[in-house]
Amino acid sequence: MRRVLGILAVLFLFVLGAAQAQAGVDVRVDIAAQRMKVTTSDGEVHDWKISSGRTGFRSPNGVYRPTRLERSWYSRKYGGAMPHAVFFRGGYAIHGTTAVGALGRPASHGCIRLHPANAAKLFALVRKHGAGQTRIALNGAATDNLSRFAKASTTSKAKFAKAPPSKQKIAKAKHRSQDSTIAQQRQGNGWEAARGQILLRPALPASVYGYQPYYPSGYGWR
Repeated sequence: MRRVLGILAVLFLFVLGAAQAQAGVDVRVDIAAQRMKVTTSDGEVHDWKISSGRTGFRSPNGVYRPTRLERSWYSRKYGGAMPHAVFFRGGYAIHGTTAVGALGRPASHGCIRLHPANAAKLFALVRKHGAGQTRIALNGAATDNLSRFAKASTTSKAKFAKAPPSKQKIAKAKHRSQDSTIAQQRQGNGWEAARGQILLRPALPASVYGYQPYYPSGYGWR
């Protein structure tokens, strides 16, 4: 009889331990995809957009347990509100943000940002199941597209600066230069005299009968 009771007690503890092992919250953060998947032992499943650490502020990969929960927290270091913060490593936390337009791309100083409503939901789940039954896993790395675009833009400008001028541009420049030269000559003090000399060629002797020199318009015949 005692043996049967002992076996039943062992089975009870085994079932209880298995149930406790299955209970909890599983948080998986895919930094490359900028997504977070949350599953619970009672069947809840959530898939949310996040913002992880931007360039120079990488989010730490690894597997963690929540260290503390703060419903209302403010970062003195970076000067920002962190509502419903679930801290998992030192000052790193999963928390809500007002910069919801940046969700889906790296934007934080290393924390994992969520929409305020999603952060409140995760906070409630961790409190319900307990920090000891919550697993937080961060994996992957964000691509640095900004540097690639900036580098490509710089190369493009350099090529454009080195490109030789086209034939059409050279022809237009020569034409403008010629027009400028003619305009300067026309504005010179000896233009009227030079034009008179041109119109008098070939010159005729002054004694020729009927010779009447032609002067510029406005003077008429003399």
